[in-house]
Amino acid sequence: MVGAMPAEALPCKVIGNDYGAKHLHLRLPPPPEQQPAAAECKWYEEEIDDDLKLCYALNSMISTLSVTLIQALIIDGKMQSTEMDEFIYHESLIHPPLLFHPNPRTVFIMGGGEGSAAREIQRHKTVERVVMCDIDQEVVDFCRTYLTVNREAFSSDKLCLIINDARVELEKSREKFDVIVGDLADPVEGGPCYQLYTKSFYEHIVKPKLNDHGIFVTQAGPAGVLTHKEVFSSVYNTLKHVFKYVQAYTAHVPSFADTWGWVMASDHPFDLNAQQMNERIEDRIEGELVYLSGESLISSTTLNKSVHQS
Repeated sequence: MVGAMPAEALPCKVIGNDYGAKHLHLRLPPPPEQQPAAAECKWYEEEIDDDLKLCYALNSMISTLSVTLIQALIIDGKMQSTEMDEFIYHESLIHPPLLFHPNPRTVFIMGGGEGSAAREIQRHKTVERVVMCDIDQEVVDFCRTYLTVNREAFSSDKLCLIINDARVELEKSREKFDVIVGDLADPVEGGPCYQLYTKSFYEHIVKPKLNDHGIFVTQAGPAGVLTHKEVFSSVYNTLKHVFKYVQAYTAHVPSFADTWGWVMASDHPFDLNAQQMNERIEDRIEGELVYLSGESLISSTTLNKSVHQS
């Protein structure tokens, strides 16, 4: 003990005796009430790289086979989105191509079973029809049940939901679209989405299904200094062989623990400035965007040197 408190200052009754000593009768605090045992915390882990793992503590869990939801959608061990920041990913995926298009009325979504892409598209006043084609009925049903923020989008008369392979459905479609969206998993070789990122697919299936002034946009995976060569650079360079104008842009998504990338492609230039983008946001979109503005979109197209040169 470094110092001592005089007896008079202690929370007790002090009684003296004949020897000058002081006996301390301490008033002990009442015992704490018994607290219920805390629920066991479960941990979700996703390996980002050989030396990097992302971990989340889960307070509760609703699951159906390989799908887990707790303010987050995780499919086959991969983080898809979380309630706290999914707006960054989906606003970045959807609004740039629809704003650059002069008058988007029809949109085809490859994937997008979560429903968030359809939700953001339906905010555009010019859009009349949205075709969403996802191969996984189970994921779609799960999201319709538990992602309450997207229930209105799923029930909209504008939405045509198809459960099928997006490649097959787009190839056989007689309809053309103003915007085609790729909201698919990354193209892991041998995986179910790999063939939907090839030059042949873009050139012979996607491009012929676009109307004049049509725009294709796809998520393009991690776009960080250390991760952009996995998917992002390949998608960008592949699209440059098919379309006249290709625009890459990025944003940091905290739930993905990385900078994320998207790529737009068209045979018409992306030539709006920030003020023009803001005017279209004001005129065309219902409600307020949380993340995207004309200025943030223009700045997101500036890539760091290592990413740009790849």
